[in-house]
Amino acid sequence: MQPLRGVTVVSLEQAIAAPYASRHLADLGARVIKVERPGTGDFARAYDTRVRGLSSHFVWVNRNKESLTLDFKDPRGREVLRTLLAEADVFIQNLAPGAASRAGLGADELRAANPRLIVCDISGYGSPGPYESMKAYDLMVQSEAGLLSVTGSDEELAKVGISVSDIAAGMYAYSSILAALLERGRTGEGSHVDVSMLEATVEWMGFPLYYAYDGAEPPPRAGAAHATIYPYGPYTAGDGKVVMMAIQNEREWRAFCERFLARPELATDPDYAANADRNRNREALGAILRARFAELTSDAAMELLASVPVAHARVNTLAEVWRHPQLAARGRWHEVATPAGPVPSPALPGLVTGEPRMDPVPALGEHTRAILGELGLAQGDVEALLAEGVA
Repeated sequence: MQPLRGVTVVSLEQAIAAPYASRHLADLGARVIKVERPGTGDFARAYDTRVRGLSSHFVWVNRNKESLTLDFKDPRGREVLRTLLAEADVFIQNLAPGAASRAGLGADELRAANPRLIVCDISGYGSPGPYESMKAYDLMVQSEAGLLSVTGSDEELAKVGISVSDIAAGMYAYSSILAALLERGRTGEGSHVDVSMLEATVEWMGFPLYYAYDGAEPPPRAGAAHATIYPYGPYTAGDGKVVMMAIQNEREWRAFCERFLARPELATDPDYAANADRNRNREALGAILRARFAELTSDAAMELLASVPVAHARVNTLAEVWRHPQLAARGRWHEVATPAGPVPSPALPGLVTGEPRMDPVPALGEHTRAILGELGLAQGDVEALLAEGVA
């Protein structure tokens, strides 16, 4: 299932947000030409060396791509890029604020030369506005979007453990580009997609924002527990292992009191009868729950929760996720080649027919000669660009 086969994406990308968007397009069959700095490439290549000497970030978001090294600040490199974009379907960039426009790669200029081109700009805060020139790493945007105000515990703020603002921006860029391709199919015209990490993260903040609407008290930081639904969070069993569980409605609460707590009278206790009551009295109710979990092993608690039934889960380590039986049963792990050898890679979520595309993670500049040759450059000119550090 590769519905984007025949679509060419040129991505002047770095780090996570743009590479994540373009990798999803590549997974759906698009040809993605990743433009990188000669010599060093995407700086995410050097974040760490945890995957057979390669960067964990880079291996994650760069399968199914071709790597073209090009110095677009050099007039010769910029001309090569313009030649590529003249026939491309999509251009993605997440350079520093204003860098693309200063290089003559702004949406208006590019679409004047190629009206069918879809230009996607990804930035931290968007333009215009007082924040348009600010650097915007993931943690900075999590902070500005209020995400840190609702994560962590009473005592300490905590960032989300993944690059959630980068991922949010990448996903909105991906879905917006798909929508733009559909629109172009109807009108024949490309468009300009403008995605900011701040706006993407604020969209995901919907519940806390509305909970604190019109000056209301915001949800408290509650660690791994839900801030406003109770009980909903982690409990330590008698063997020291943590079990996650959740009650979502009063029907589940009544069954939980009867079958798990063996205290059916709690279901109608006015202190606990509705979620608002339980949330208000979570300290007292928490003591009852903790005492009950301490009487059980984690396996016994899981079995009992399943029999109620209420939602429950193990708190897995990353090593356990690699071995997760559900992922194995659904055949989610495949193999992708890298410059350091094959590594496992999960299939794109949602694709259930056919084999997923698992083309290699490219070495820096691996496809430069081939792509420049496709553009009609003579071999001598290609070698000169390489020798002079332009490509």
